[in-house]
Amino acid sequence: MDEVKELALMSDDDDAATEIGGHGPHQGAGFAGNGQPNGNGHADHDQPATRPGPKARATIDRDDKVISSSYTRSYDFVMDHGKGCEVWDVDGHRYLDFNAGVAVLSTGHTHPAVVKAIQEQAEKFIHMAGTDFYMEQPVELAEKLIAHAPGSFGKRVFYTNSGTESIEAAMKLARYHTRRPVLISFFGAFHGRTYGSMSLSQSKALHKTGFAPLVAGIQQVPYGYCYRCPLNLTYPSCNVACVDYIEKTTFKYHVEPKEVAALVVEPVQGEGGYIVPPPAYFPKLRDLADRYDIPIVVDEVQSGMGRTGKMFAIEHTGVTPDVICLAKGIASGVPLGAVIAREDLMTWPSGAHANTFGGNALAVAAALATLKLLEEDLMANATYQGDYLLARCKEWEQRYSFVGDVRGVGLMVGIELVEDKQTKEYASQLRDDIVEEAFRRGLLLLGAGKSVLRLCPPLVISRSELNEGLTIIEQIMDLFEARRNNRAEVGNPQYAVAAK
Repeated sequence: MDEVKELALMSDDDDAATEIGGHGPHQGAGFAGNGQPNGNGHADHDQPATRPGPKARATIDRDDKVISSSYTRSYDFVMDHGKGCEVWDVDGHRYLDFNAGVAVLSTGHTHPAVVKAIQEQAEKFIHMAGTDFYMEQPVELAEKLIAHAPGSFGKRVFYTNSGTESIEAAMKLARYHTRRPVLISFFGAFHGRTYGSMSLSQSKALHKTGFAPLVAGIQQVPYGYCYRCPLNLTYPSCNVACVDYIEKTTFKYHVEPKEVAALVVEPVQGEGGYIVPPPAYFPKLRDLADRYDIPIVVDEVQSGMGRTGKMFAIEHTGVTPDVICLAKGIASGVPLGAVIAREDLMTWPSGAHANTFGGNALAVAAALATLKLLEEDLMANATYQGDYLLARCKEWEQRYSFVGDVRGVGLMVGIELVEDKQTKEYASQLRDDIVEEAFRRGLLLLGAGKSVLRLCPPLVISRSELNEGLTIIEQIMDLFEARRNNRAEVGNPQYAVAAK
């Protein structure tokens, strides 16, 4: 692709339709471009168009009448079709996808190899209940996953349909194997929305509100979130005190280590804000677990399957976990999850845990094709493009007064926005407004944590596509920075402009 076209910033004199703000479903759309590729292959973001269009609005109106109100929709995008990192809505507007269906579409939209694998499998058979009957494909996939998983010991695989099911299976497995009742998770964690995984999670109080009583026997401890250290210390002089907290506080006052079945932890916290712990964190956590013979369960649902440039994010730490939980990117959008565990840990008897659809033939076919693509070049591309992405976003810490911290590994990057770099007050509204304005300009983003922009594009993304999306973000941020400076000059520090 040629270099991306420069996008015209909106002026303060634009009408209400182009004002920043009013994020969320069913708000008035701005002039954000017609979204159609121009002669250079890029979208004309600077040509007026209404997003969402009439077809999208009609679908949204129908959705409102029949779909659960619990769904979270960041903006009014209605999918029609996609290819690679590009998607089009039902009104024909083109967008760049920087969220990959929430870090699911590792190989991008409708990768030909994945589509072909699904089609070929569908012609043979679609389902045959892998927990009741034998199939060759799940065996092949398990062998490949085990070969990639760290640790020279034997391993076994249990298949699920989703991330939350993988976590639930790991919870049961840890309790069954150790005969201990307590599980330890971490502040800021998100492990799913079914009862066990929800009880482990600590990313948002909303996720638990109204659902008590939760699963008993769960303790939470601080995570290695250095930008907002829960102990108000500084790395590395802190000597990773958040791990010491487990031994000095949790084991002393809350639960004895002999009662702990597992530590359940994300190598990079996902929904909590794309938080990357410091280098010494996981080695020290592994040492603690080994001293008390406590298994470590790593939740790789969002960080796994090549997203960080390695098959599993935990590989960056040099630590070997006892259990790995997978889903999202494992099958390029076809529902599938997996639990990889030490062979001497996964010893539960026949019938102790099972499901109907885990290891479904279509999902496994998609996963085998996905894995092959990851091995061939997509993990390398995640590293190559991810290094560029992180370096460019790191410049924003100096360029913008509201970018407090930029962090990430591979194509898993978070930009934490703040009202003030000294107080680090969360800039949640600003984050939401940037996400909304990006949608209007043809870029699909998502937030994470309280005020983080998450960038998790498909692993097939090209440098040209990366530059196109980053340019859109920078132009939106430039506008907010200018407006923030203008407000400050007249004594008003607010920079988010509500729709008139």
